[in-house]
Amino acid sequence: MDVNEILRHVDHTLLLQTAAWDEIRQICDDAVTYHTASVCIPPSYVKQACEYVRGRTAVCTVIGFPNGYMTTRAKEYETRDAIENGASEIDMVINIGWLKDKKYDLIEDEIRILKAACGGKILKVIIETCLLTDEEKIKMCEIVTRAEADYIKTSTGFSSGGAVFEDIELFAANVGANVKIKAAGGISSLDDARKFLKLGADRLGTSRIVKIVKNS
Repeated sequence: MDVNEILRHVDHTLLLQTAAWDEIRQICDDAVTYHTASVCIPPSYVKQACEYVRGRTAVCTVIGFPNGYMTTRAKEYETRDAIENGASEIDMVINIGWLKDKKYDLIEDEIRILKAACGGKILKVIIETCLLTDEEKIKMCEIVTRAEADYIKTSTGFSSGGAVFEDIELFAANVGANVKIKAAGGISSLDDARKFLKLGADRLGTSRIVKIVKNS
């Protein structure tokens, strides 16, 4: 798999608390230059970024980020606001406490509500794998499939761990045929990127792959 093919699967990401417009603009430029799948940026910059890129790359943002314990109503508002501002992809964080409480219906309902709020745009569901048991990861594969989200995603990158190969294998074995997989958090080499894609990931959430290519 060549570098250009890897880049086509990258959500070029900048979600640091200190992210400012000059940095956001730079990753937008990089996404256009290197033909990444999207840029993934904070919600407050979505409108400005969409006006800047003018359709040259997809703009993705995050909802309920990074902890996921906001109310469903708050997440729904965030989602509608992001879509109105031009976002074409939404990465939402589940309520992990609900998963620990086995409130599976509430999680599924929330995903369905946010999928409806997306108005046909892509919805990715972040489950924060580093905080879950394998049983909980499998349950989330089932819930995301039933709720008809577009992707299941490993991590926010803001918790105790990121994407690992074993979780992508687990997702691939348990998620429905219509749900794609996004690996995110800690992807730091082209070799790792290739392996994640080979194991079944369709998207890679990372800031490092473009940097590696730029510096090579």
